[in-house]
Amino acid sequence: MSENKIKTVEDIMQMIPHRYPMLLVDRILEVVPNESAIALKNVTINEPYFMGHFPGKAIMPGVLIVEAMAQAAAAFVGAEDSGNEVVKKLTYFMSIESARFRKPVVPGDSMHLHVSLLKRRGNVWKVKGEAKVEGITVADAEFTAMTVEVK
Repeated sequence: MSENKIKTVEDIMQMIPHRYPMLLVDRILEVVPNESAIALKNVTINEPYFMGHFPGKAIMPGVLIVEAMAQAAAAFVGAEDSGNEVVKKLTYFMSIESARFRKPVVPGDSMHLHVSLLKRRGNVWKVKGEAKVEGITVADAEFTAMTVEVK
């Protein structure tokens, strides 16, 4: 993946296996190879989890914010691992550390998912994720994941 090349949802679906309703990344906005990426999740009222979280006061569940950061990282990792060629990989969570939720994310928000590579050892990656709405951090976490090539 070349630096700053925008990736659409169709491109993302080639990099990670998630599909609606679990695909939580709409676009990759920026990639700095071997360093970081920024992705976008547009939060809309028609997301299925809003029917029950919470009726009358829709708030995106924190666990799905972390999942969105992890999907952004998986797309970044998959692109990093394969160079310019798309290689089908599954990325598995190994650990989530220091997850903090600072502000609610609600329908109408555009959530920017900033992921930075902290360390890589073979197919194991440690990543810092930060979710922002209008430039304000709404959640952050560090997570470790392992990639496995799918044949």
